[in-house]
Amino acid sequence: MATTNPHEDPNRRDFIHIAAAAAAVGGVAAVAWPLVDQMNPAGDTLALASIEFDLTKVALGQQVIVKWRSKPVFVRHRTPKEIADAVADDHAAMRDPATDASRHKAGKPEWLILIGVCTHLGCVPNLGGTYGGWLCPCHGSVYDTAGRIRAGPAPLNLLMPDYEFLSATKVKIG
Repeated sequence: MATTNPHEDPNRRDFIHIAAAAAAVGGVAAVAWPLVDQMNPAGDTLALASIEFDLTKVALGQQVIVKWRSKPVFVRHRTPKEIADAVADDHAAMRDPATDASRHKAGKPEWLILIGVCTHLGCVPNLGGTYGGWLCPCHGSVYDTAGRIRAGPAPLNLLMPDYEFLSATKVKIG
């Protein structure tokens, strides 16, 4: 006969209840894990999450286009004249105002890294244009040497990806 005194040692029935509850929690976790795990990005997606690029491949005044997350990224090694032109236009009337200093990492004004997709309809701009930056061949948006929109229908400046300099010659994008 079972007693109901709470100060007595647990009996067999209490052990069965605790064991059943623990098994139920384990079963719920075993069912929930695959459902939660399938929400993680696939391995091929994670592989494209960031790339490293060797900056020694870009000569002064040149630009290289790398692919990151299926988008072109412009890595431009700006000349002192291009930097001076961009700084001189910091206070010019612009649709999307931004200073040159806000368009590159501090202490690295010679390196401009931008997502190479026009903010109007998603075309890839070419080097050129009135302001020495890029010209979108689709509808004529013109960007300056800091990637700021200066003319045409594009509403925003060229976007900047997240990036960091790993060393003096290597950058990690993403």
